Amino acid sequence: MPARKNVQDARISASIRELHGSLIRIVSVMNRPDVDENMIREAGIALDRALFPLLVAVERLGPLGMVDLAGRVGRDHTTVSRQVAKLESLGFVERRAGAEDGRVRQVIATAKGKAMTDAVDAARDRLGRRLFVHWEPQEIDEFVRLLRKFAEDIETHASGSGA
Repeated sequence: MPARKNVQDARISASIRELHGSLIRIVSVMNRPDVDENMIREAGIALDRALFPLLVAVERLGPLGMVDLAGRVGRDHTTVSRQVAKLESLGFVERRAGAEDGRVRQVIATAKGKAMTDAVDAARDRLGRRLFVHWEPQEIDEFVRLLRKFAEDIETHASGSGA
């Protein structure tokens, strides 16, 4: 039995290494400025590329505190605070006291911000259809199911495991 466990452990380790490599490739593409610019252009919206990921994160995950938002987009708190102020001046987000702790300022998307992310969603749908053109519907369904499961698990474990 131990020999089988070693083989299985080696296989899992190889799979984790391959998964990590794939994730690096995906994140590298998603973090490229030209990819955001293409999405903004495809959506037909006028928004500074630096503000784009913040608005999407706030709309998808909000309300978010400033420190949480900064961590999620990989930027420092002061930079994110200035960028959120810009989004707020444009009417795309608003800051309000946190529901659990009134001292914490949270950011939420406004109706105008939601309309902008809706345009981005439509653009993402058009671009995604091109990406999945050679996939079978069941392959897409299985990929989405497994990726959602992975995202849930990594969120659960990332806070303490260093995953």
